[in-house]
Amino acid sequence: MKVHVDRDRCIGAGLCVMSAPTIFDQGEDDGLVILLDDSPTEIEAPDTRKIVEHICPSKAIRITEG
Repeated sequence: MKVHVDRDRCIGAGLCVMSAPTIFDQGEDDGLVILLDDSPTEIEAPDTRKIVEHICPSKAIRITEG
C-alpha cells in the first residue's frame, strides 16, 4: 500500500491527522495535509483505508496497491 496526498485538493479539515497521526500531519502555515509515511504498516492500513474511503471530506488522499 502506498499513500498519496493532493495538497491542492486538501481543505485543511485535519480529520486525517486526528485519525492517523503517525501517517499524516498538517502544515503550520497553511493547515494542509503533510504525508509523514507513505507506506503504512499492516496495523495502520485499516485506519488509512477508512480515512481515504470515509473521512477525508475533500478526497485529497488516495491509496495505490503494490
